[in-house]
Amino acid sequence: MSEHVDGEVMVELLEPEELPGEVADGPELAVRATGLTKRYGTLVAVDRMDLAVPRGSIFGLIGPNGAGKSTTFAMMATLLRPTAGSIEVMGANPAHKPRTVRRRMGYMPDSLGVYDNLRVDEYLEFFAASYGIPRAEWPELVGGLLELVDLAVKRTAMVNSLSRGMKQRLSLARALVHDPELLVLDEPASGLDPRARVELRELLRSLNGMGKTIVIASHILAELEEMCSDVAIMEAGRLLASGPPRQILQQLGGARSIRVRFADGTAETFTVADDADQASLLRRLVVDDERDVVEFIEESGGLEQLFMSLTEGIVQ
Repeated sequence: MSEHVDGEVMVELLEPEELPGEVADGPELAVRATGLTKRYGTLVAVDRMDLAVPRGSIFGLIGPNGAGKSTTFAMMATLLRPTAGSIEVMGANPAHKPRTVRRRMGYMPDSLGVYDNLRVDEYLEFFAASYGIPRAEWPELVGGLLELVDLAVKRTAMVNSLSRGMKQRLSLARALVHDPELLVLDEPASGLDPRARVELRELLRSLNGMGKTIVIASHILAELEEMCSDVAIMEAGRLLASGPPRQILQQLGGARSIRVRFADGTAETFTVADDADQASLLRRLVVDDERDVVEFIEESGGLEQLFMSLTEGIVQ
């Protein structure tokens, strides 16, 4: 049974005989939601969401505070039951097969939820025990995770002595204890200084390179733009668009601005419609016009423009 300790939702202890055996290769989608809805009385937190997260992607869930991101994640993580609709995580329904989902998914909530009266290694050992990992494997497991998140030198430090950035990395290590295929991270960069945010971003790219699907929620669009292959945009509980950012922008009929700086010190701005048009512009400038291009930068078409275009006129 789950229990709450210091605001943290504890992982349900798995008895050895309850651990699932070999799990067949999952579907092409890591997460699939159809008509997903969550209501609290008259408040609709998530409104008939259809969502598809490709396996192997870094998928950004974008929206302001109160858009429904955390509620969506809680339903993925087996912590909330949908009011209506359905959701599958790695091919399993969280409401019907919560233990299967928890074995295949690592969840990092938006609250840190670390336990101050434990050492760093004890904290990870506690979760290793919660997942039924044999004690003999703990030293190597904990050591490897601390190396991965660059906390090896803090192994015997008390959790309450860590900086916020270190606690964020420790929370990520906790989500990785059972080597999940899917990571769901709710505002992992919130409150971090610039250096810590860069380090976190590089770590997530490394984990994705290891084959893990990462779903990350944030309202910091610049953070997501640099690493997400796909995004979904939420506002007031509704999903407004989903897919690769450029594809969504093209569907909206949006154009891109390309600022070009030349070796003679002059600069010009050009408008292009798509990738092919952008490549054609560069070829024309360099090959046909024989101009010395020193900078070729896309100034529009990013997540900020996309979000503002989609949410214009929506009333909370």
